Amino acid sequence: MKPQCNLIIDSCCDLPAALVKQPGITMIKFPYVLKGVEYADDLYQTHDAREFYEAMRDKKGDLPTTSQIPTRTLTETFEHALQSGVPTVYLCFDSALSGSFDSAQLMCQTLSEKYPDGKLYCVDTHLASIAEGVLVESAIKQRNDGLTAEEMISWANEARFFVNAQFMVDDLYYLKRGGRIPPAAATLGSALDVKPLLGFDVSGPLSLSGLARGRKKGIRQLAAYYTKRANDKDTGRHIIIGDADCPKDAKRLEEEILKSVPDAVFTETKIGPVIGSHVGPGMLALSFWGPDVRKDVGVADRIARRVKHHG
Repeated sequence: MKPQCNLIIDSCCDLPAALVKQPGITMIKFPYVLKGVEYADDLYQTHDAREFYEAMRDKKGDLPTTSQIPTRTLTETFEHALQSGVPTVYLCFDSALSGSFDSAQLMCQTLSEKYPDGKLYCVDTHLASIAEGVLVESAIKQRNDGLTAEEMISWANEARFFVNAQFMVDDLYYLKRGGRIPPAAATLGSALDVKPLLGFDVSGPLSLSGLARGRKKGIRQLAAYYTKRANDKDTGRHIIIGDADCPKDAKRLEEEILKSVPDAVFTETKIGPVIGSHVGPGMLALSFWGPDVRKDVGVADRIARRVKHHG
């Protein structure tokens, strides 16, 4: 079936480059700075993940920094899409973690005056890293199977609630540096060798989903997160596992899952430099299609969201 729309994605999906190199798919590369030099996150096509994380482990040097997508990049990418005459949907990195979605929306509105007949839409995935990757990978398939741009928007806005994801960081130092957790909590957590398990709130922000005393227990808890949900009829057997330069632990996670779900299939990928700058080396993550994550929200929170929605 002939595709009815094109897609714009961004490098924060942390997928293997080969999965996104397809006709009609354009990737925006987020910028990052390492040792005073600015680079474009191209899913490690030009730089090695091991070198990036080794540079981070050397805390004596300047740690990498990240920034929003440059206005020039948005302008060039969006104009090219509008000039193509093909309706295009941009699946954007979580707006709760970056201002890039707001910038993209503003640019889209600005260019609509220049291209009144163009069809370009921005969708906030409310996801990041391999969780965003799960959505993007399937969106490419849906696009290739013939979804229109309008159908893609509706699909993505509902499908994101069925992306299940959890990740573990090795060192709370990086989350503290980025202001994700209080400094006192980071100091205490490091002293106790506590590994936080994190996920995404349904509206996008990071949320604490568990704690593990030590890395081995953390890996087992990540596996349990999947195997518990694997009992749901909607849980897929395809799992994306991402690691920030800890490939042996990624293999251990796979082995742990296979003990309970022997037909599980894995896609291995590296956590990109933009996400990696904020979580540090040693991050281990898994994501997959599973039960509706809105069911995980507590009763009190569901009531609060309903009140806000109708307020």
